[in-house]
Amino acid sequence: MSEIGDKIRQVFRESAVYKNPANNEVFVGRNLPSFVKDYLIATHIDQNGKLRRDALVKFLDEHIPLNPNAIRSRLMQGDVITLLTRFEISTNIAKNKTQFQIPEMGIKMADTEIPQHVVDQNPDDLIDGEKWGIIKLVYIPPQDKEKGYIEMSKYKPFRLERLDLNSFRECRKKFTTDEWIDVLISAMEYTPSAFSGKTQKLEFLTRLLPFIEPRLNLIELAPKGTGKSYVFGNLSKFVWVIGGGKVSRAKLFYDKSRKTPGIMLHHDLVALDEIQSITFTDTMEMRSILKNYLEYGKTNVDNYEFMSECGLILLGNIPLSEDGFPMSDNYVEELPEAFKESALLDRFHGFIEGWLLPRITNDMALCDWTLNVEFFSEVLHQLRTATEYATIVNQSIAVPEGADMRHLKAVKRIASAYLKLLFPHILKKEDMDIAEFYTYCLKPAVHRRDIIRRQCA
Repeated sequence: MSEIGDKIRQVFRESAVYKNPANNEVFVGRNLPSFVKDYLIATHIDQNGKLRRDALVKFLDEHIPLNPNAIRSRLMQGDVITLLTRFEISTNIAKNKTQFQIPEMGIKMADTEIPQHVVDQNPDDLIDGEKWGIIKLVYIPPQDKEKGYIEMSKYKPFRLERLDLNSFRECRKKFTTDEWIDVLISAMEYTPSAFSGKTQKLEFLTRLLPFIEPRLNLIELAPKGTGKSYVFGNLSKFVWVIGGGKVSRAKLFYDKSRKTPGIMLHHDLVALDEIQSITFTDTMEMRSILKNYLEYGKTNVDNYEFMSECGLILLGNIPLSEDGFPMSDNYVEELPEAFKESALLDRFHGFIEGWLLPRITNDMALCDWTLNVEFFSEVLHQLRTATEYATIVNQSIAVPEGADMRHLKAVKRIASAYLKLLFPHILKKEDMDIAEFYTYCLKPAVHRRDIIRRQCA
């Protein structure tokens, strides 16, 4: 156990968890994100961090079966099955019912129903979109010419029962800035000492900015193996990752045929991974929609006005020279044709220089006490709507006359995100060390926006 790991355990207590890469062997054959693994490990370890392996294996066998295709037949045979799983919710207005689907198990939307009393018990959770939770399923046989269906008879949300942001802020006060940077690195499941210095650590932490700031749009280009996909695909259930292939307006924003909004309505962030391999079904239409949405947080599709606070990040690879820097100063060359337009590119707030990050190696995986990923992701999610930080930024900067409005908004938004991430305990300007604000929030915000500005030029 490291010194920072021991301090995390003492300060955060029940919100801390012991990460041991060897524990992942228990999950072999079950592809689970980190926030699910942390939930399971946290409920199956003793106070010394030792895993109760047999109990966890039993839970996995009962709630996350290795053969998901057998679930339907077991339900038809009369079994009542409780699962810890990802599922998708859809409200069927025409039939006046709420339905769900579990694609991995072959359970389709048309064959399911959630009773109204279950929906009423969870009004803030059982809304359209992707969910994680513990659900109980039962098969209802055909009756009175009605076809049979699978019913979700019980639902337990996969989230913290209660999160006290003020308590989290008090915990932050017990760490120095350097210590807190290491706390955040470890919360991302990496060993802080594996990074060569503060510059590298802060570049890595920049990936968390769109998790914590509403409608923050970024671009990251990095060499392969620097952990982009892992960070965005495993740290939060509020993030949706699209890894290559065709992307449509219907999937992201609004499906005109089904009259249903897309995934950007129900998530904090959408990451377009492997951006070089992504194509749009209608490039010109998507360009037009993205310009409006990235600028204003809303766009029109026919007569439907789509509005959301979901951010967008583009993740792609970039070739490097022998000295470890991009072979060309024109980074836009690595983006798909749809984004090679300055008017659209200018609507992204900032840029992450992924070539400054190390290639992820086996010894970088954390083996220590750190924040529970589910707790950490919930903190990031709730801080998105905290308005105090934007006020501090507005009060702490001097804006020159004739400042470009789009540049100014981008810098303010990035600085606010850094402030939330690194100094969540600061709630008013008088408590902020102005030198730290400049070093850790304003200066990097200007730098990241300046990269976008130069690429547009």
